[in-house]
Amino acid sequence: MKTEKKSFVGRAVTTAILLIAFIVFTVAVATVDVQPSGIDGADVGLAGINLPVHEYFGYNATMYKISEVLGYLALLTMAAAAATGLYQLIKGKSFAAVAPEIYLTGAYYVVVLAVYVLFEKLAVNYRPVDLGEGLEASYPSSHTVLALCVFLAASMLVRHLFNENKILSAVLCVCFAVLAAATVSTRFLSGVHWFTDILGGMILSSVLISAYAAVSAILPAGFKKQ
Repeated sequence: MKTEKKSFVGRAVTTAILLIAFIVFTVAVATVDVQPSGIDGADVGLAGINLPVHEYFGYNATMYKISEVLGYLALLTMAAAAATGLYQLIKGKSFAAVAPEIYLTGAYYVVVLAVYVLFEKLAVNYRPVDLGEGLEASYPSSHTVLALCVFLAASMLVRHLFNENKILSAVLCVCFAVLAAATVSTRFLSGVHWFTDILGGMILSSVLISAYAAVSAILPAGFKKQ
């Protein structure tokens, strides 16, 4: 138990440091080197970085469509976790039969979705391209946040759920890691976000994943076959 508490404290400290880093970075994006360079002259923070990167890569419709499909896979992953919890509930005929990690993951998903909605409405930067909706909030990349938070948390979850099947667990972890990397990469290459939108999304995702791991460290023993 002492080891678990030490792990929790260490991860909690890491979470706090990452949160501070995200706040500092966000303030920099909102206030440093702001230039009217977006759609309809919308202001863009850290323009000296964002403008040349976007000019180099441009807009890629194919990458955008791929990133959208991968985003739906993240939603399906969330649904799969919910289905697992429902299966355990029905099989065990008790809420106590559901693994603690499932409850934690459900609460975590609620937080992730709340953050997703928040930054869809809160405009720090606007998209560099018009996707038919006019000015849209672009920072941080909520798509990046959703993908990283869901896929990387799923990697941790399957290690608990399938701890007796190391091969299956390893294969699923690799798949989730590939999906996470592919989503972030295609979203960046699509050109629908500024570079700092993607980076901000990665930092914010790290905050949420670190918090998830911290709480997971102090949970009681996880999945056991009924």
